[in-house]
Parts: sequence; structure tokens; C-alpha cells
Amino acid sequence: MAISPALIKEFVGISGQENVLTEEADRMAYSYDAAVLTPVVPALVVSPATQEQLGKVVKLAYDSDLPITVRGSGTNLSGGVIPAEGNGLVILTNKLNKIVEINEEDLYAVVEPGVVTAQFAATVAQRGLFYPPDPGSQTVSTLGGNVAMNAGGLRGLKYGVTKDYVMGMEIFDYRGELVKTGSRTVKCVTGYNMAGLMSCSEGTLGIFSNIILKLVPPPKASKAMMAVYADINKASETVAGIIASHIVPCTLEIMDQSCIKHVEAHTKAGLPVEAAAILLIEVDGGHVQMVEEDAAKVIEVCKKCGATDVRIAQTAEEKNKIWEARRNALPALARARPTTVLEDATVPRSKIPAMVAAVNEIAKKYRLEIGTFGHAGDGNLHPTILCDRRDKEEFHRVEAAADEIFDVALKLQGTLSGEHGIGMAKAKWMEKETNKATIEFSKNLRRALDPKYLFNAGKKVL
Repeated sequence: MAISPALIKEFVGISGQENVLTEEADRMAYSYDAAVLTPVVPALVVSPATQEQLGKVVKLAYDSDLPITVRGSGTNLSGGVIPAEGNGLVILTNKLNKIVEINEEDLYAVVEPGVVTAQFAATVAQRGLFYPPDPGSQTVSTLGGNVAMNAGGLRGLKYGVTKDYVMGMEIFDYRGELVKTGSRTVKCVTGYNMAGLMSCSEGTLGIFSNIILKLVPPPKASKAMMAVYADINKASETVAGIIASHIVPCTLEIMDQSCIKHVEAHTKAGLPVEAAAILLIEVDGGHVQMVEEDAAKVIEVCKKCGATDVRIAQTAEEKNKIWEARRNALPALARARPTTVLEDATVPRSKIPAMVAAVNEIAKKYRLEIGTFGHAGDGNLHPTILCDRRDKEEFHRVEAAADEIFDVALKLQGTLSGEHGIGMAKAKWMEKETNKATIEFSKNLRRALDPKYLFNAGKKVL
């Protein structure tokens, strides 16, 4: 269904001709995200350049019964920013990219939703402060998208995820009215915790205008290392062992052999391709001596659990090499086959050994290559299935394997998604993890805040 020229003219009147995309070739670029799902070309793409424009665009779209999908950089892995069928409107937030304030005294920042995560973290670091959330897509993902999906990252084990840093925000509701929630203070119990509700809302409850984010002092010392294993089960047991020893590394990542081989071929980082698995570990803190003691304990646990080698980064360059290799895990795997199906089923940390073993059995059962990496320290694994979607028989096996991975995660008291969201890809599984009453409660809440069901229709809760 096409949007009428008269209505397009109204959007142009709000945002300017240069910020309204009508040509199919231009709109095509916003028809998909990083999920393996069928693209949907939006009927119109609008890119407001100011807060005022954003509010007016939301109101006009809602009054005109246009399904609204808000999009930052489109890095979502669950179909969360694929537009609705028909006359769907995509609102781009990339031009709303101002860091409004960085308060060094009270340790917070105010940002617009289109600010790129890594650029924000670097700007904050220049002020001697630290913004810990570091999703794999941080060089391109936006803070609005991070909040909407509750993005995690490598540092989640110690420092938490995006929701832990959201202090407040301003939101445009379906009427285009500005709603304020939270504050710049550490304590605030004025009204409902709507900022918490909007975190992980996936664009289904309102449109972010400004976000208030907590900042923290940076660690004064850190130590990074790589533990090498001939048996992946021993690597996964080490994860449980480190946590059980009451040491909380800032980062505790795992890569299996398939992942190691692809990453090494891609990065030439010097990874041990003969290893069955490696753990990439970093401890940090406010005192050098404490960090040294924690590192020594971690090394002891690794060796006790069967590590054949533990390599300690001696320089900043060596440390950066370790983390560069890890951050290249997905790009390296994606180069191996035409299609990459990346999952993020998450289990309690103590269940990591069982989850790793199950994924390996599933790979054998369905005759698939599954490269596993992820945030082992917080139970968030990324089993990555390498395949070719054009091969229907193979992709049928892929879908069956993915379903079984979710089944195992739920049996181990885990969750469907640790940081990638629900979107379209996992909505059908929601009731299996929760129950009918939970789904109905969520639908009622959504209907109250979005009576016409136009905010990111078809996502989160079906």
C-alpha cells in the first residue's frame, strides 16, 4: 500500500525534502537488519533532524495509521527493525546524534538516541570517565538501539548491561507528547519506573528523545590473559570454577575450535588453532595489588581445571590483540558461508558446561558447523550456525537445530535472549518461556500505550 503524495508532502513539510526518502532504491536499504529474515521494504523513510521534528513526525504517522519502526544503525539480530508489511514508516534517528551533556561532577550524560556507542564511550573516556556497556556492534550501533534492546557486551559479567546505566529519559508517546521519566539523581522514586520499562521495549511502547546515562570512574589497573584447552568441556568447567571462587572478572569469554580457526584465518592474531577452546579473561580494579591477586587466582583455577597453557598479555598491544580477536569472532564466522544464524540463548553461569555440551551434540545430530563463542562469564553464549539459506534441506536442519538450542536453554532454566532481543525471530517462543498470563499482561500494557498497535507492529509480543 502506497502512502499518498499529500501525506508525503506533510512529512516533507516537517523534516525537509532531504530527510524524506521516497525512491524504492533508497528505501530498500532499510528493509532488513542482521537477522536471517525476509526483508520488507518500507513505504516511506523519514529522518528527523531535531527533537521537535521527531515529535511531529510521530504524531502525524500515528494520526495517519502508519505502522512505525524506529531505526538506528540496523544492527539488530532478531528482526527488531524490519518494517511492517504494507504502508510501514521507518523513522531514522541517526541525525539525532548530539551528546547534550556530560556531567563530570554527578557522573551522568544526556544523549540523543542516534549517538554511536563507541564514539560516546571514547568521548566520555577523554573526560576521565567510563561507560562500560560494549556490545559487539559498538562501532556502529546507536545508544537508542542499545537501550531498546538492552544490549550487553563483553563487560557484562562485572559491569552489567545497558539497562543498569539508564537513569531516565524523555519519550514521545503516540500523541507526539513528550513524556519525562527518571532524573539526573542517583535516587528517584517519582512516579513509575518508566525508564526501566522502556529499556528492552524494542520500540513498541514509545519513541526515545533523550536518554540519561550513568557514568562510572574507570578502573586503575587491569590484566588480560588467554587460557588454552584441549577439551572444551574443561574450558566451560573453568568458567563455573572462576565464578565459584568468588572472583568476578570484567570479561570472561569463550571461543571453540571452529571459531578459533575462522578468527585466526581472518585476523592473524596468533590464536592456537590446535586448541579445542580458549578462554579470554580480564580482571580489573582500583588497586594494582588486588588485580594481581585476582589474576593469580584465575590462573590457578584455569590450570586446576585442565588448561594446557595460560598466556598473559604483557603489553597494551598484546591485550588489544586478544580483544580484537574476540570482537572479530562474528565477522570471521560470517565470511565462512553465505548465511550466518547467530543465536544468544543464555543460561545460569553454572549451567555453561551443560549448554556447551548440548550445542556440540546438536551440531552432530543435524550435521551442521556451529561455531560457539560468547560471554561465558554471564552465561550468554552465541552458537553461530554456518550455512547457506538457499539450500532448503540444509536450512530446514538449521531451523530444527535452533529450536532445539532454545529448548535446551529453557530446560537449563535459561532464557531465549540474553542481549539480542525478541523482535520477530523469537516472538513465537515467548509463551514457552513465560506463560499465557504473562503474554496477556504484556499485551494489555502495550495496548494502553499504543492503542492502534502501530509502534513496531509484530515485534516483541505477537
